[in-house]
Amino acid sequence: MHDLKRIRENPEAFDAGLGRRGLDGQSAAVLELDARNRGALTKLQTLQAERNETSKKIGQVKKEGGDAADLMASVAAMKDEMATLEDEQRAVSEQIKTVLLGLPNAPHADVPEGLSEDDNVELRRVGEPQQRNYEIKDHIALGESLGGMKFEAAAKMSGARFTVLTGPLARLERALAQFMLDTHTQENGYTEVNPPVLVKDNALLGTGQLPKFADDLYKTQDDLWLIPTAEVSLTNLVADSILSASDLPLRFTAFTPCFRREAGAAGKDTRGMIRQHQFEKVEMVSIVAPDQSAEELDRMTACAEGILQKLELPYRVMALSAGDMGFGAHRTYDLEVWLPGQDLYREISSCSNCQDFQALRMGARYKPEEGAKGTTPVHTLNGSGLAVGRTLVAVLENYQQADGSVVVPQALKPYMGGIETLSPAAN
Repeated sequence: MHDLKRIRENPEAFDAGLGRRGLDGQSAAVLELDARNRGALTKLQTLQAERNETSKKIGQVKKEGGDAADLMASVAAMKDEMATLEDEQRAVSEQIKTVLLGLPNAPHADVPEGLSEDDNVELRRVGEPQQRNYEIKDHIALGESLGGMKFEAAAKMSGARFTVLTGPLARLERALAQFMLDTHTQENGYTEVNPPVLVKDNALLGTGQLPKFADDLYKTQDDLWLIPTAEVSLTNLVADSILSASDLPLRFTAFTPCFRREAGAAGKDTRGMIRQHQFEKVEMVSIVAPDQSAEELDRMTACAEGILQKLELPYRVMALSAGDMGFGAHRTYDLEVWLPGQDLYREISSCSNCQDFQALRMGARYKPEEGAKGTTPVHTLNGSGLAVGRTLVAVLENYQQADGSVVVPQALKPYMGGIETLSPAAN
């Protein structure tokens, strides 16, 4: 959420940030509501002081045996006026909150200009796609020929955008998740967490999925939501908290299922495992002091890249344009892995610095100095480390052989119980 004080101090910068997102300026409307809110508060304070003073006079008049009826009527009138003002102030305050909750984060000055993925900027490429002299299959054809990827079975029980994995393919996906968690916890300094995947409204409000993206989420009958990403659960570990400077940085990682309606992706990737309603992901979240967040984004991105490098998968790093970034992001780097079956790079990780945007929404603060009276919002970051299903797709397509088999990457062999090659199922 945006800091109202900053909007008052620099409304032009606030509007400029929204403009880079393709949105109209909102400072005039916000500041008009803010003026009404502050005016109502000032009137309330003035009336409260007058009421207190008049109440004292009533006591004095009664003590002297006088008639305090007029003064008592005045106090009653002030009480009624205060109640009206309190209702007005609460309503205006709620209006301000509603407006601010619906506005995205402002982009960093160095974020590329543009409103779509076509405006993203490639920063670097790592690894070269392998040249092959045989027919390249996509992961759908490979998975079905290997006998462990069952789309029809999933569709019968759940509908479109679901997959059943069995046998060595199921084990390969599990191996990927364990490999990622081991790397992040043993080498990258993240603490593993097994969090809830059902959360309340306030958790999704805090990280920015609500209220704007309710249609893309799944809600249960008892008003809990299935998480679209473990970012929600991990970031909310510090909600409504005041941390010490010595607590920071905090780094969490988790392997969880994620659930998305994909309401805005009709017709996109309807076949295969690229875009599903239920998928697994290893998430990274960092909670840091404001002066650490820029460096932490580079560190987090490097941790995600390290997984791809260990798996020896070709990829590129993209700086997202202002209009293509997620709602809560101040700056985002996407990792896109090479998929020979599609002959293009596809997103496999998105690492974002949200600065204090989420912290202001969820009340996450810290004391910059030991014993300091004031507190400051923390900065939050999140990134995929990696999307497990998409990594499985990348492994299948990049490690496929001419005979239809798939070689297990060296980094995953310790997790595969001696399986080194996945071979096509016998007819």
